[in-house]
Amino acid sequence: MNPATRALEANRTDKLREMFREHFGTSARIFRAPGRVNLIGEHTDYNDGFVMPVAIDFATWVAGCANETNSIRAHSRQYNETVTLNLDSLEGPPTGHWSDFVRGVVYGLLQAEQKIVGADLLIDGQVPLGSGLSSSAALELATATALQAISHAQLPAIETVKICQNAEHTFVGARCGIMDQFISQFGQAGHALLLDCRSLEPIAVPIPHGVEIVICNTMVKHELASGEYNRRRADCEEGIRILQNFLPGVRALRDVSLADLEAHRTSFPERIYHRCRHVVTENARTQQFADALTRGDLLTVGRLMAESHESLRADYEVSCPELDAMVQSAAHCEGLIGARMTGGGFGGCTVNLVHADCTEAFAKRVAADYFRATTIEPCVYSTTAAQGAGEVNDDATQVRSRGAR
Repeated sequence: MNPATRALEANRTDKLREMFREHFGTSARIFRAPGRVNLIGEHTDYNDGFVMPVAIDFATWVAGCANETNSIRAHSRQYNETVTLNLDSLEGPPTGHWSDFVRGVVYGLLQAEQKIVGADLLIDGQVPLGSGLSSSAALELATATALQAISHAQLPAIETVKICQNAEHTFVGARCGIMDQFISQFGQAGHALLLDCRSLEPIAVPIPHGVEIVICNTMVKHELASGEYNRRRADCEEGIRILQNFLPGVRALRDVSLADLEAHRTSFPERIYHRCRHVVTENARTQQFADALTRGDLLTVGRLMAESHESLRADYEVSCPELDAMVQSAAHCEGLIGARMTGGGFGGCTVNLVHADCTEAFAKRVAADYFRATTIEPCVYSTTAAQGAGEVNDDATQVRSRGAR
C-alpha cells in the first residue's frame, strides 16, 4: 500500500471508530473485506469450473465489539438502519432485507459450533450496490471476520468461506458459486487468482506491470437478474442430466469437452445447448487467459475477453443493451487491452484491462461514448488487486489476515 493510500485508509478507520463511539458509546476494532471483479470465467463457478477474480480496493468495513448481551446489534450506514438479531432465534426464510446476509453468517458460525458472543457492529459498505462487484460477499466476509475475532473463535478460513456462501444460498435465496466469497477471503495484492472451483486450489497470477484494471459501471440493474441467475443454474443442471445418459462419469459441466457437447447436440433443447456451450468454452478460455497473462501476451488476453463477452451475450443471454454499449464504447478507446461484462449480468459493470499510461484518457472517452449511446452517466473506477479479508490496525495496516487455509 502506498503512503497516500495508507493515509486515506487510516483516516477511514479513525472515522469509523468515531462513528461507532457516537452510535454505540464505546470503542471498536476495525475489519474489512474486499469486493471483487472477475477478469474472466463467468457463470463457471457453480459448474465446478475455472474463474479468475481479483479482490479490489472497494471493501465493506465493519467496526465492532462485544456488547454483553445475547444479540447482534448491526447498524448499516448505507441504509441508516439498526437491526437486532437474537442469537437464539436466527432461523427463517429470506426476507429481502440487508440483514439477511448478517443473519445467515451468524447462524452459520453457530452451526459450526463457534461460541459467537453478542456484539455491536457498524457496517460501512463501500462496494457499489447492484454493480456486480460482490458487495454481498464483502458484507458476509467482513461480518464473519469481525464476529470470529470479537468472539475469540477461529475457523479455518476455507470453512468461513463456505459458511458465507451457504448464508447467501439459504438466507438470501441466491444460489451463487463460491468464487465471490473465496476471493474476498483469499485475495492477494497485485495478483488475480486462477481458481479451480472443484478442488478450491488457487494459483496466483501477477497482473503485468503497466496494466491497470478499470471498472465501468453501467448504472443499471434490471430487475429480472436474480430469478434469471437461478434459471441459468437450473439450465446447466438439466444439461448435465442429459449428458449423463451418454457420459455416466460426468459430474458437472467442468467435466465436458466441446467435442462431447457437439457429439450429443441433437439430444439438447436449443436453449440448454447454448447454456452448456458457454460454460464449456468459458472454462477453456479462462485457463488460456491465465497462461496468456502470465506470458504477457496481451493480444491473446484481449481476444479472450472479447470472446467471453460475446458468449455471455449470445449463448448465456445475461448481457443487456447497456453492457453491450459499454463494451462497444471501450473498443474505440486508446490503450484498451480487453473489455467484457463481469458479474451475474443484466446490468452492473464491465471490466477492462488498460495500458496504465492511457487510463485517464480511457476513462473520459468511454464515459462520453457510453453517455452518447445511452444518455446514462456511468461511473468509471480504476482499481488495483487488493488483499483479502482481515482486521485493520490504527495506521491502516492489515494486522490479521485469515488467509491460512
